[in-house]
Amino acid sequence: MQTTWKMMQIKEMSGSPVAGELALAQPAPGEVLVRLRAAALNFADLLMTRGRYQETPPLPFIPGLEGAGEVLAAGPGVALAPGTRVVVQSQGTMAEANLFPAECCHPIPDAMRYEEAAGFLIAYGTSHFALTLRAGLRPRETLAVLGAAGGVGLTAVEIGAALGARVIAVARGAEKLAVARAAGATECIDSDTCPDLRAALRDLGGVDVVYDPVGDAPGEAAFGALRPGGRFLVIGFAGGKPPALPLNHALVKNIAVHGFYWGGYRKLDPALLRQDIGALFALYNAGRLRPHVGATLPLERLAEGYELLESRRSTGKVIVSI
Repeated sequence: MQTTWKMMQIKEMSGSPVAGELALAQPAPGEVLVRLRAAALNFADLLMTRGRYQETPPLPFIPGLEGAGEVLAAGPGVALAPGTRVVVQSQGTMAEANLFPAECCHPIPDAMRYEEAAGFLIAYGTSHFALTLRAGLRPRETLAVLGAAGGVGLTAVEIGAALGARVIAVARGAEKLAVARAAGATECIDSDTCPDLRAALRDLGGVDVVYDPVGDAPGEAAFGALRPGGRFLVIGFAGGKPPALPLNHALVKNIAVHGFYWGGYRKLDPALLRQDIGALFALYNAGRLRPHVGATLPLERLAEGYELLESRRSTGKVIVSI
């Protein structure tokens, strides 16, 4: 079996990824060796290159938090057989192959392409878990999604629509809003031309749930449009800083603020996380989820993928083909 594989590596903070080779041994107990066919970029990957992510590994490190491929070998005590097609949610997916904890690998549906699977778990998992198990989104409620054409925002639009909600998509520019509308948004607000997001959301009747991966001023404005009993989902801070939420308003209006970090549930409640992953694959098999790949790049052009994330030019997921 091949023992040396191509990989990309981050050697210094704010530096570009550089190519290298990775020597791999046989998997230890509880591990699998996966031949990766595709990997996905997340905003967290960009934050890691600046040392600003809560789980940034020490330098040097192989980037990539998720990917997809097939199991080449399994260590003692692992049920995943060689040849099993899996999605991986673990550090180090920007490589031709790597060793991963078996608990971070999940078999994927036969119909799911590797490019779809690579970017499926974190984005869809974040949106589905947050909207159903934290916010309790109900049919005919109104959901406002900030950053609605981004990697996680677009999945929130799609899942919100699948749950029967009225979805208001907030994104920059007509092209991105068209992508959000195709994913199921019923109302769209162009944040490039909207002078007052809170007023615009209130003019549409207000909202029951805000899904906020942006933070900063847009998050504050959307919070102000929540109806009594509303729920605010803190997903991330792509805008640069957390929103300054007036908690006195949360008290008076009985608004719940939910912080949500999908990866944290591997320790907090792994059984609940596995249950949610199973529900997502069931929705995919039923044809209710259609992963949107905004760009596909080869491994050696990984730096361009980071640029797409930073410039906010991408829609959906940026996928790296391996």
